[in-house]
Parts: sequence; C-alpha cells; structure tokens
Amino acid sequence: MSGVQHLTVAPDEADQRLDRWLRRRFPHLGQGRIEKMLRKGELRVDGGRAKASTRLEAGQVVRVPPLPAPDPQTDAPRRADPRPVSAEDARMIQARVIYRDEHVLAIDKPAGLPVQGGSGQSRHLDALSEALRFGADEPPRLVHRLDKDTSGVLLMARTARAARALAKGFHGRRTRKIYWAAVAGVPSPRAGTISYGLVKAGGRGPGGEGEKMRCIHPDQVAGTPGAKPAVTDFAVIEAAGRRAAWVALAPVTGRTHQLRAHMAQIGHPIVGDGKYGGSGQTNEGDGWGAQLGGAVSRKLHLHARSLTFRHPAQERLITLTAPLPEHMARTWELFGWRPEDAPADPFEELG
Repeated sequence: MSGVQHLTVAPDEADQRLDRWLRRRFPHLGQGRIEKMLRKGELRVDGGRAKASTRLEAGQVVRVPPLPAPDPQTDAPRRADPRPVSAEDARMIQARVIYRDEHVLAIDKPAGLPVQGGSGQSRHLDALSEALRFGADEPPRLVHRLDKDTSGVLLMARTARAARALAKGFHGRRTRKIYWAAVAGVPSPRAGTISYGLVKAGGRGPGGEGEKMRCIHPDQVAGTPGAKPAVTDFAVIEAAGRRAAWVALAPVTGRTHQLRAHMAQIGHPIVGDGKYGGSGQTNEGDGWGAQLGGAVSRKLHLHARSLTFRHPAQERLITLTAPLPEHMARTWELFGWRPEDAPADPFEELG
C-alpha cells in the first residue's frame, strides 16, 4: 500500500475530469473505488471535496489517499491495448486533418463528435486519436476542447513538450480563436464585449446534454460561490434583415458553454441551441428563440472558424481555418452570406 500523495496537475492535463485524470495516473483504479474515495472525502482537490466530474485546472494539487493493491471486484485491469478504431472511423478522422507536422496536428472536428467520452459514449475524438498517430510513438494529445455539437479547428499535440507549450498558450490567452455563428435577431450595437460571469446552474440540459451554465452580473462574480469571470468579444459580419445575423465571436476566457450562454444572455441565442435558446421557440425577427424554422437546420450553428497559435518548436505564428459544416453552409447560402467575403479577423477592422 502506498502512502498519501499530493500530485500537481500539469498544464497539458488541464480541463480533464478528475476521474479520468486519476485513471490515467493509476490505470488499475476502477470507477467504483474512485467514487468511494470521493464519498469518504479522501480524494481532494486543493484541500476541498470534489466530484468525479470536477474539471481540473493546471497547478491544482490533488490529494490521493493510500492506494492498496488492485481489488478485482472494484478495480478494472489495465487494458494492454486501446480499443481498435474501425477502418471507417480511421478514414473519417484522418480525412479531417487540416495540418500536421512532427509537433502538432489539427483537425476540422465534425459537429456531433464528442471530444472526450462520457457515460455510455465510446465513440469520441480521444479514442479516435489512435488513428492519428501517423508513425508517432503515441497518439496526439488534446490541449483544448470544443463542445460536441460545435465544429471546426481543434488543435492537438504530438509530443509532451508540444502539449506543455500549447497549453501555456491557451491558458496565457496567447492563442487567438475566432468562431462563426448564426444568431437569432441582430445584436445592437453590432459589436461589443460581453462580460457576464458564469456559474453552474445545476441539473442537466435537454436530452441529457450535461450541466447548464448561468450568467451573472460581473459585479456578483466575486461573491458567488463557484462563479468565474467570462469575457467574449462579438462583431456582426452580416445580417438577414432583423431575423438573423452572422456574427464572429472571440472568447477572451475559455469557460464551459461560454459563447452559447453569453449570446443567449443578450437576447440573441445561437441558432439551433435548444439548451440556451429554447428548442420550442421560433424567432420572427429581433425576438427570442433559437429556431428560425423553414429550411434552416435545427442543428447548432457554431463553428470554430480559425485558430492562431505560436508553433511550440519553430516559434512562428500559424493560422488555421476550417470550412463551414454542411448544415451551416446551407444556412449561409439561404441568406446570401458569402464566407469568402468575410475578413480573416473582423475585430482588427474594428480597431
């Protein structure tokens, strides 16, 4: 039996669930044993109680109690090899690669594909990454995330050193991300900054889509337990009358569901966002409701259009872009919006 350990979360381990982080460190631990340690308060994060779903941050210290030898009834044996990726999935994910060198790899993540697995979810990017080795000793590592229904540029590290460097870029806000979205109505003013803080609202969203976030006034963040500041820049690129707008979104912070919650808070939810925009409501122009009706898809219209980062080995800036997914491309065509006419960075034009 080992003694108590105090382990620090590394930059490339940030934003992982506590239970998954622990299983990577101690592969013989099963979910049952982890849950028991959490219930008894033996497993702690920065001295406080935690849940299996707690998202870790770089620099946090996890207290791990003495671990006995593996228990066959509660501890799963370590798999010698990861679950094989089907030939069809391997072709699909390899075709989504938009950049690759010996240090980093980027894909155009399809909408509907989770980045990491959840309850009963075995098909996700973390598992499919086995098909993205391309001769490397290990699969590429995630250094940031996109929501399941968000498409677009997602960056991965091919080495531990690259993962640390890229993670610092994200946490130090040196990595520039620009999203495109279609929103209900047209924001006024047509450009600005949203600074509402975010706190977990509790419960689960429609269809079991995970926990929902609640916006709170910036002045209330410091006094609200669990609340975190969140900042989003937005700019309208083009509008379809008063019914909808094509907006660029640049997250200054990187909170869960930040863009979706912020746009809904100012009365212009992202099209297709049943969680924050009201799945049964329609928008006839400048009103609330995330469904535009007619030929417009009910899927989420949020796309990670571009990402600019400093290469971890070469120190040069690289900007990667991803084309609109099919359902968003149809909406753009319907409204006469032309992606090729949009500035690479609409916020630079604003000054």
